Amino acid sequence: MSSFSLTGRTALVTGGARGCGLAFAQGLAEAGADVAIFDLGDPAPAFFEIEKLYGVKTNHYKVDVSSIENLQKGFEAFEADFDSKLDICVTCAGINANVSFLDTSVEKHTQLLGVNVLGVYHTAQLAAKLMIKNGTQKGSIILVASIASHMAIRSQMSTAYCGTKGAVRAMCPAIAAELNQYKIRVNTVSPGYVRTEMTAPVSDPKLFLQRND
Repeated sequence: MSSFSLTGRTALVTGGARGCGLAFAQGLAEAGADVAIFDLGDPAPAFFEIEKLYGVKTNHYKVDVSSIENLQKGFEAFEADFDSKLDICVTCAGINANVSFLDTSVEKHTQLLGVNVLGVYHTAQLAAKLMIKNGTQKGSIILVASIASHMAIRSQMSTAYCGTKGAVRAMCPAIAAELNQYKIRVNTVSPGYVRTEMTAPVSDPKLFLQRND
């Protein structure tokens, strides 16, 4: 990992209590970064092993990314605990409704937009402000989109989810253009099928591929 060393850097991962977010947190810690997570749920046991395994500092905060007030409080607590350091932010918090297009309610759609779009946008915004404040020269914000922003995931009935992840990809170039002057890189990643609690309705990856050919 020496070529990819993140020793001395501090990372924040939203949705980091389990699933893909936890995997991001583990990978960042393995590369040497101190890691904090925001999540509404309690961290999986594997999160509490990170500090001992990799010799880095960790902490977790109960944060609802769809609430700007809650998000701001989370950042305030994180900033105090990590001495205002922040070099890397991964916006992985996301939800899916697994409801058909014809049955998707305004309330459910609004909930997805709150977490998957506004939550991502304002997490990135607050992260960027902290990076600018602390003067990091190696800022990196990774917005987690999805393969669902490139194709129909019929097996999960995720029309609203697809739209929210498309919004994540669309906002990235504009944010990156504005933050370039502060030496903060902004990119998206679009994971494919990963077996997590969110993809539990499609427990067999072969079935997932078959349904989406």
